[in-house]
Amino acid sequence: MRADARKNRDHLLAVAGAAIAEQGVEVSLRDIARRADVGLATLLRHFPTREALLEALLRTSFEELAARAVELGTSHSSGDALVSWLRDCVEWTTEYRGATVLMAAAIEDTESALHASCVTLRAAGARLLTRAQAEGVARSDIDGADLFGLVAMLAWLGDQPALASRADRLFGVVAGAILTGAGRGDAEEERRPRAGG
Repeated sequence: MRADARKNRDHLLAVAGAAIAEQGVEVSLRDIARRADVGLATLLRHFPTREALLEALLRTSFEELAARAVELGTSHSSGDALVSWLRDCVEWTTEYRGATVLMAAAIEDTESALHASCVTLRAAGARLLTRAQAEGVARSDIDGADLFGLVAMLAWLGDQPALASRADRLFGVVAGAILTGAGRGDAEEERRPRAGG
């Protein structure tokens, strides 16, 4: 890709990210083009569908979250790594209103542009969960698909204005339900309010 085309594409992604953060994933493509000061045809030349735009926008974040799982898995206890990664995923997902619905659908739809990225993200979490289970600090009756579902559920809570004030406490409840025995100390730590939050 030529440097000017890449610059235009990156600009469109930055504008789309801000628009989705404000209005959710159903924001009008025409509105994104207007905000980017380009015609709709230009936007569609780079991203022919809404899903293609979202895939390009979200792919980097998914890759970062997958890399974060690897980092946590090598530098933290298994319970702490699992809970920290779960928190990171939920916080990221709530930045893009409505993304959880798309992610939940894409994980089951092999034709979706988001499918591969969602599968990668689910696998990253599953590895952390499997490690915690092997060490006896996470319940054994859940799997990576359940964990992915819990991310979507917790992110949905954060998206609901009437429930947002309960989201942190409920995160702690869910994290505590995932962990067993000694691992519950990690969930208790997550229930405490974060500095500045």
